[in-house]
Order: sequence, then C-alpha cells, then structure tokens
Amino acid sequence: MPHAVPRFPLRGHPGTGPAAVLLAVACALALTSCTGSPAPEDASAGEDIPALAENRLQILADVPDPELPVTVDSVVLDPYRTSADPLEYEEVEVADASRVLPLTGSLAEIVFTLGLGDRVVGRDVAATFDEAADLPVVSEGHDVSAESVLALRPTVVLADTQTGPPEVIEQVQRSGVPVVIVEEAWSFDEMYPRFERVAETLGVPAAGSRLVERTREQMDGVRETSLEASGDPLVAFLYLRGTAGVYLLGGPGSGADAMLSEIGARDAGVEMGLTTPFTPITTEALIEAQPDVLLVMTKGLESVGGVEGLVEIPGVAQTPAGRNRAVIDFEDGVLLNFGPRTPQVIVALAEELAAIPDDGGTA
Repeated sequence: MPHAVPRFPLRGHPGTGPAAVLLAVACALALTSCTGSPAPEDASAGEDIPALAENRLQILADVPDPELPVTVDSVVLDPYRTSADPLEYEEVEVADASRVLPLTGSLAEIVFTLGLGDRVVGRDVAATFDEAADLPVVSEGHDVSAESVLALRPTVVLADTQTGPPEVIEQVQRSGVPVVIVEEAWSFDEMYPRFERVAETLGVPAAGSRLVERTREQMDGVRETSLEASGDPLVAFLYLRGTAGVYLLGGPGSGADAMLSEIGARDAGVEMGLTTPFTPITTEALIEAQPDVLLVMTKGLESVGGVEGLVEIPGVAQTPAGRNRAVIDFEDGVLLNFGPRTPQVIVALAEELAAIPDDGGTA
C-alpha cells in the first residue's frame, strides 16, 4: 500500500543513539550494540520471546530445502504510481535460492527467520540484527547500489515497492537476475501475507505458514499485557529528516497508528482527523494535537540535534510532550518493520510508554 508522499525510507537506515531518549535507555542501547546469544529455534508463543534489546531473531527449526523452480507474482515497478493506483503484477521465475539478496531490513529479517539466513549474501543498511552483522552492505544512505548488488552474484533479489532508486532496480532486472518485488506492510493484516510471499518465492511455503501461525499466536500473547502496561497516552509520531528539511506528522496509514492502537495508545494524527499517512508539520497542527508523548526514529532525532533540537521546532515546545521532554525514539529499521520481531516491538513500546510518569515528566 504505497503512500502518495515522496519516497521516505521509514523502515531503513538505523541510528546509533539509544532507542528511548528519556526512558529504557539500557534496553534500547543494547538493541544497537549487544552481541546477543544464539537465537532460540522455533520459539512458540508459549515460550518467552527474546526481548527486543537482545537484538536476535527466533529462527524456525527444521526448514526443508527450497523446492524450486517456482513462478511467483512480482509487483511491476512504477515510480509514478500513487496510493490511488492499483498494483500491477508480472510473473517471475525463481529457479535458484542459493544466493539470496534482500534489499530491505524487513525482508532480510523474514528470510533469516525462515531459516534461510545461510543463503543470504548481502544486506541493506537497515538489517541491523546480529545474524546479519557480517554481511556486506549494498546500500548507501537511502539508495541501493546496482554495482554492489551485482558484485555479490545473487540468484534471486527481494525488494518491495519502497526499494530504490527505481533505475537501480531496473538495472538489476535487466542483468537477468530474478527480482521479486513484494507489497509493503503498514498494518498487522498486511504483515502476514508478506511472510507468505517471501516464503513462496524462496520455495519454502510451509515455513511461511508456520511463521504466520507463530507470529499470530505471539501477538495474541503480548496484546493483553501490553494494553495493561501502556495506558492510553496521546502519542504523535513525527518523521524527521532535518538535513533534508523534512518534518512530517503521522496520521492514518503511517504504520505507527497501527502500532499505537495495538497497545491502547492514541495516535495524535488520527485523533485530530488527519486523512493522509503523513502531513507536513505546522505550528498550528502541533499545538492543536497537544500530544503527551512524541515518538520518533533515532536517526531522525539525531538529524534535528536530539531532544533539545526537537523542541526548537515551532510548536513542539507548546505541547505537553515538548514541555516535559517526553520523547521516545526507536531505531529506524525496527519500529515499522511489521516483521517477525513485531511482537517484541509491541512489548518494548508498551513498556517505554508505561515508564513515562502520568504528568509526562521524566522518571
């Protein structure tokens, strides 16, 4: 479900700061630095899932070798398509999954969790989990490098409709490497078909079904606890890229609205009646929203000079969140991934919101 806004890589490009500015600092810092312990195999909802701070995946056990070739539907690349335009598809044959190259952190997370991580030959900068740490990076800033992709001799490339720039994807396609472009996920309902699409593409459809079932069970298991923990604060999700002069307020369809609703929090953009996923921030909009908490990406927060720079944005200081420095940030490649670690993200977000005092001040 693409958005009618410029291409901003909301799931890409991790930051290096703590994942919560005021709260849960130790937990978040571990997300970017902890080496972690070996991932449990095929953890079920009945078992403890790893804390997000452990930065490790729950890899499915006993996944059979891929059954190939398969012919799958791939989204047709169209850089001019907006959310009003339907997706178009073309058939792509995948005959070899020995060298897999996922071009987003979310897709890499799915491939590894399906038990196929030993076949992955490279990664996007947003694949920051421990299992992918030693892989060569094929992107710089927001852009994938065609030369870096082709140098790794992949037998199949996975991308989604946000991956770019478009001319790079076209260059890889023209090289003869099968490129399968899957739909984005901006909600929980869209997350599960994405698991199945990746698994089908790599010839392990049964593993995809197992991953869907396990994640659904884990989501059910964490939902009740998270609802009790977080309360119902009014949270504004801000997408910030200070170096590019980009300041957006999240609304319905931003992805953050789904995450916040899942834990009982209220999305400020939704509450104030925004009708698009992202709206340019104005002083009047922020003052009208009056959020208790600001939720941002780590890299975005760094781009505006941290919390002190954030409150200098017109309107922020006139909100309860700004006055009290009630700011939570998550690493860019984690919060809106809608991937196998989403249950962990739900728990971490609920705990961080719960740790904010009722008056919004620092703990």
